[in-house]
Amino acid sequence: EQNATHAADGYARATGKTGVVLVTSGPGATNTVTGIATAYMDSVPIVAFTGQVATSLIGRDSFQEVDIKGITTPITKHNFIVKDVTKLAHIIREAFAIASSGRPGPVLVDIPKDVQIAEAEYSPGVFNGLSYVKAEQIDRGEFESSLAKAVALIEESERPVILAGGGVGISRASESLVEFAEHIDSPVVTTLMGLGNFPAHHRLFLGMTGMHGSRYANYALTESDLIIAVGTRFSDRVISDLEKFGVGIKIIHIDIDAAEIGKNVRPHISLLGNAKDILDELNMHVSKRTHGEWLGKIESWREAHPLKKNSSSKLSPQYIIETLSNLTEDRAIITTEVGQNQMWTAQFYKFTRPRTFITSGGLGTMGYGLGAAIGACIGNPNMQVINIAGDGSFMMNLTELATISRYNLPIIQIVFNNHSLGMVRQWQNLFFGKRYSYTSFGHEVDFIKLADAFGIEGVKVTKNEEVEGVLRYALDKRGPIVLECNIHPDEMVLPIVPPGETIDVLID
Repeated sequence: EQNATHAADGYARATGKTGVVLVTSGPGATNTVTGIATAYMDSVPIVAFTGQVATSLIGRDSFQEVDIKGITTPITKHNFIVKDVTKLAHIIREAFAIASSGRPGPVLVDIPKDVQIAEAEYSPGVFNGLSYVKAEQIDRGEFESSLAKAVALIEESERPVILAGGGVGISRASESLVEFAEHIDSPVVTTLMGLGNFPAHHRLFLGMTGMHGSRYANYALTESDLIIAVGTRFSDRVISDLEKFGVGIKIIHIDIDAAEIGKNVRPHISLLGNAKDILDELNMHVSKRTHGEWLGKIESWREAHPLKKNSSSKLSPQYIIETLSNLTEDRAIITTEVGQNQMWTAQFYKFTRPRTFITSGGLGTMGYGLGAAIGACIGNPNMQVINIAGDGSFMMNLTELATISRYNLPIIQIVFNNHSLGMVRQWQNLFFGKRYSYTSFGHEVDFIKLADAFGIEGVKVTKNEEVEGVLRYALDKRGPIVLECNIHPDEMVLPIVPPGETIDVLID
């Protein structure tokens, strides 16, 4: 059930449609909680249908009874328990409307057994009004005033930076963002969730910022005089120390969710609404700008502080990601697990289109990627789907290889096997005196034999010279395959912002 929820989530992220998951009561319902929370944190529209004991048995500690409505209240946009079959169709329509409107998110519909088997006259209809959540009422006069102030700030700025988050992709604002960045000649950095919403090969793109962002992206953000934040919530992984971030810098915050405005960082000007609509208005009102001196300074940082690639080990994870990026270009959807594999992918894969990078950002759910890959593959049967995992995350939900095998889904599973929980081990190495506790694995699992047990081909990669040939073979195969890449346990994701430091203080 957890994997089914991740699959619905991956389907939604890859297609822009609402994903659906259907499970039974009790443990079936509770198994969806991690997947629902994952979708909630990343604003993903899914509808989860859960079974429930008959209405006459609710509240009696009946077999496989659980209050899933109460359990999921904090991690859903809304949830329902249906006690009258005549209301079922209307509630389902409302659930889909809530999930996909405004800031998207998960909705749960709990259906007792007697309601499931009851009969009622069905009449088709269109849902035309949310009883639970109303669209944010925006005062046009107040918005125009804020827009004028934002335009003035942008035109006064000499060192602007655009910080683009996941909301850019959700609102289908990527093209408008490119137009805006070119119009005001501003560099663009993204959050983890924003990757793919601005083409990686664009001259204005600096990549990801934050804890594992590049020095030049983090320097640009901290040395700017204006941050234009679009569809991002200023999470701790992006800005680090909440009190020290943005001191002396003007901030414009564009977001559809009023609750995010001022929650972590207080902006000088906020523009509430759909990111695409607001960017389109800014493109009409802001005069064209040039910032050659500012961009030249950033380029000098880029040349002085490039992302470092391992050159000593037999097999470099950075080289694998870079080679994969070059071979697939923009013709693949990449899902990841959580940890070092996720950060290396964010740093070294060149995403050029929205909805091609699917990862658990807010919750950081290990075991997410394989289920998400299945959903993405079902939703995009003509796209190559590749899941990049560490051995720790992969072992959490590897049973989904059975689903991939049964339906012969052409998913490439890459496993970075460093025989450890790499990211936690890295922290123990850097910040806890190399006291490695419960992060080192042995050689208990043979991933090639494991793949074979599921009827899937497995290939082991041990050195850089094998990487391109194996990746080409996997891409040409158009069938399921597991690639085990044996990397050194001391490989690290660098740079890294130490705990409590500002984002311009990095270890690399």
